[in-house]
Amino acid sequence: QVHLVESGGGLVQPGGSLRLSCAASGSIFSMNAMGWYRQAPGKERELVASITSGGSPVYVDSVKGRFTVSIDNAKNTVILQMNSLKPEDTAVYYCNAKGRRESRFRSPFDVWGQGTQVTVSS
Repeated sequence: QVHLVESGGGLVQPGGSLRLSCAASGSIFSMNAMGWYRQAPGKERELVASITSGGSPVYVDSVKGRFTVSIDNAKNTVILQMNSLKPEDTAVYYCNAKGRRESRFRSPFDVWGQGTQVTVSS
């Protein structure tokens, strides 16, 4: 089993910053990529930012220049630094991890965290 534990959400004023962290644990042979998605009320879940184990990041256009995603391969941890937050960033943020299990057949995994609320409001 592979588990994700998220932390760092909360309430912040517009223009403020938050840092989300997600740590993966369990039977991990290798990690391909980790990332963050978000889902606002009444909207579909969307990719915010992802990063490969090699360090190549991808961002949704709406967060480019404001958010930074990074990965610590030794700790299987992904960090999302969110600056200049806007009310439209309000959502539940979910961590995602893809890789292969430490098992006989190195089976792939694609797992989600429980979600953490980010609210941007004055």
